[in-house]
Amino acid sequence: MLKNLTRTRAPAIKWESVKNKILSRDYELELILVGDRFMSELNRKYRRKTGPTNILSFALSRLSGQIFIDIPFSRRESKKLGAPLKRHILYLYIHGLLHLKGFDHKNGKEADIMKKEESKWLKTLS
Repeated sequence: MLKNLTRTRAPAIKWESVKNKILSRDYELELILVGDRFMSELNRKYRRKTGPTNILSFALSRLSGQIFIDIPFSRRESKKLGAPLKRHILYLYIHGLLHLKGFDHKNGKEADIMKKEESKWLKTLS
């Protein structure tokens, strides 16, 4: 499930347990922790945007998907936000799982609904 392509130790998060609670045990997830260069390539290829981003989620089927989390980007972002890195990465992971579950934030109403779900799960899982 977890592939760490960075030189940094993966945060001690119960990845599988979180996935099972938000999606299901049947959902096959590949979680890949990457660096800025790898994420920049994904962002350019799939979103036509330059530079890295914190997280990308890809649904491969109804019961399988991939989540890529950029660890260096997330570290910089957590410092900027004044949030502990582990909690911030848990938040990003929840965000990605919710995308795979069908949530989105393209407009204000969708964003509000997704934000409430993120807050609920972050509170439940912290």
